[in-house]
Amino acid sequence: MIETIKLSKTYKGKKAVDEINIYLDEGEAVGLLGPNGAGKSTTISMISSLLKPSSGDVKLNGDSTIKNPAEIRKVLGVVPQEIALYEELSAYENLKFFGEIYKVKKSILEERIQDVLEMVGLKDRQKDLVKTFSGGMKRRVNIAAALLHNPKILILDEPTVGIDPQSRNHILETVRKLNEENGMTILYTSHYMEEVEQLCNRVYIMDHGKVVASGSKSELLSILSSEDTIQVQLSETSAELVEKIKSMEHVRRIDESEQGIRIVSKKGSNILSDLVHAAESEGIQVTNFHMETPSLEDVFLHLTGRTLRD
Repeated sequence: MIETIKLSKTYKGKKAVDEINIYLDEGEAVGLLGPNGAGKSTTISMISSLLKPSSGDVKLNGDSTIKNPAEIRKVLGVVPQEIALYEELSAYENLKFFGEIYKVKKSILEERIQDVLEMVGLKDRQKDLVKTFSGGMKRRVNIAAALLHNPKILILDEPTVGIDPQSRNHILETVRKLNEENGMTILYTSHYMEEVEQLCNRVYIMDHGKVVASGSKSELLSILSSEDTIQVQLSETSAELVEKIKSMEHVRRIDESEQGIRIVSKKGSNILSDLVHAAESEGIQVTNFHMETPSLEDVFLHLTGRTLRD
């Protein structure tokens, strides 16, 4: 349905997006994961025809949207990262304004406004000024605005950043229903791994403007099929012990935290006895340990060397 072909954007000689190839089939929910600065918002802006690529193309059903952006604008709803509302107007007045911008027929605009307000759970607050709303409620109005023209594709750019848990849950449930019950195609960007895991069939992971991995959750987790992850609790820790563990033959990475240390090693290497001996030599006791099941967060850390929220 939508495909990007070697899509790139360069600012002042630096590539913000570097020849990425992604696709969305009709009815899919696809996640675009990456930390701030990965290039997610720039990618969305190019897909939605708000930003012209430096090179590459975006195609809708095989036709270039760079040459003919009007076609994708007819079928696309975009929920931007920043709130895009008129605070001195009510929720209803905002939606009426955006409905007219979308050229929704006057005969059905009132019905569409009430429908989308019902979807986002704000029908009883429609006459209240937007400036009186919480951040989460404002984002829900933004989602309602993007749905007014009944788009086939919905792009959401980090819609749950900095909002209250109630609004966050409502947004996630709304997106799930739009995809599963209405068959709407979703592109969902976030740096909250659990949201993408909950909503999306496939995932693209971006870092420094590039797609570094893609696939279903199981396909991405298979990247770590050659590793074991052990969470170890110690009576105390020391720089000397950490260095000893790092020098062990099959250890690939160590992460330190308040809970202890997390060791990633070659699968089946069975380093526990060496770990206990190393701790004892430093006068430190291993008080507990357990093997962890790999997560998408682990995949991201493996691929990029940093956590998703860094």
